[in-house]
Amino acid sequence: MKGKEGRFQYTITDVKITELNLTHANLQFIPEVGLLFDVQNSSITLTFHRRILYWFFYDTGNINASAEGVNINTVLNLIRDDGGRLKINNITCDARIAKMKAKFSGTLGRVYDFLASFLTTGMRFLLNQQICPALNHAALVHVNSMLDTIPVRTEVDQYIGIDYSLIDDPVVTSRSLDMHFRGMFFDLSDQNNTLVNYAVDPVIREYDRMVYLALSEFFFDSGLFSYYSAGIFQMHIVNEKMPKDMEMLLRTTYFGTIMMLNPALVDAPLSLQLAVNSPPKTSIKTSGATVVMTAIVKVMVLPPGQPPVQLSSMTMPPGWRMQMNDYLFSLITVTLKLFSSFRFKIFSNQSALESLALIPLQAPLKTMLQMSVVPLINNWTKRGVRIPLADGIDFIEEVVEYHNGFILIGANLHFSKGLREMIAGNVQTEPDTV
Repeated sequence: MKGKEGRFQYTITDVKITELNLTHANLQFIPEVGLLFDVQNSSITLTFHRRILYWFFYDTGNINASAEGVNINTVLNLIRDDGGRLKINNITCDARIAKMKAKFSGTLGRVYDFLASFLTTGMRFLLNQQICPALNHAALVHVNSMLDTIPVRTEVDQYIGIDYSLIDDPVVTSRSLDMHFRGMFFDLSDQNNTLVNYAVDPVIREYDRMVYLALSEFFFDSGLFSYYSAGIFQMHIVNEKMPKDMEMLLRTTYFGTIMMLNPALVDAPLSLQLAVNSPPKTSIKTSGATVVMTAIVKVMVLPPGQPPVQLSSMTMPPGWRMQMNDYLFSLITVTLKLFSSFRFKIFSNQSALESLALIPLQAPLKTMLQMSVVPLINNWTKRGVRIPLADGIDFIEEVVEYHNGFILIGANLHFSKGLREMIAGNVQTEPDTV
């Protein structure tokens, strides 16, 4: 800023905002418009460099100034971009500064104090013209660049991935910002083989926490379906994996069958092949969540150097309970376990008479199921799926509630980084210079 006032010639450069004090700041939801960020009666501390010529006297130095009565009214319009990410589409801004004060230093400080009113009036006009463009650039460039880092389609492990993309534009109500995510898992080896979503849409009525994440039955069904499609729910129990008492019981149960097939197979190793025979289905009620999962168990004898011989094929009925882990901390993790009242039954796929003969196998197979199959499944489900949050934001004070058709996770947000630090990790920041 350059100018001349009588015998005075001045140049103002290097204007830097050093502090912004938010006396009153408010965030509001404006239906069908967006998010309103309102700052009232706040102040800005800034410095700038002066060069002043008066007659034959030349003076330079820094000026500490303050702007008071700062009012900024900003409305952000949010959309879903082509990639399914949340983006700031538009920003409307109105900024006003009521008054400014400046304190001069240097040899001629007292001489031209009377210029303070003139200079601060110009500076106030300059800041009024620069605040909204700066906020515009920050929102549409820097914040949108940060939003680009939030994953919407990513790998969970070497078998499955997850799609967190937005299905629709965000909906702003008078009390909330509602976002509808796809929330769908997929098999990495066949990404087009996905489930159709027939689950009910969750309805969120709680407002005690900052954020609520509702997970429908489809969310869990698509994950279990993807693992099923990837062939994870299969297990081969043989040799050292086979408990000795189980092997002895199997030999006793199938001794007659082996003898009729080939007496030479009596000493051959036995194995159990377990495989879930259809995609598991989730049912969520207020009392908890259950997973319907049936499996086929094949009893095989393994003659050395020859193809395996099937002795029997059995069906294990469903009986699983799914539990959300209490401590989430930005990870969605679940644990599968058998019902406490679970009565293990097996049915022969060959004859009703064999089903009766298999009754002695029920208790040891249940024990083996708890010790082998359950840990196998939980080895994948307990690893967790990361909630799509920007780096530097975590969930705290989580609560988990079960509703008919969905599980609701409520949490408050904890910012381990400031917004400037979060943005600086993704883009090259510019100095606060106007």
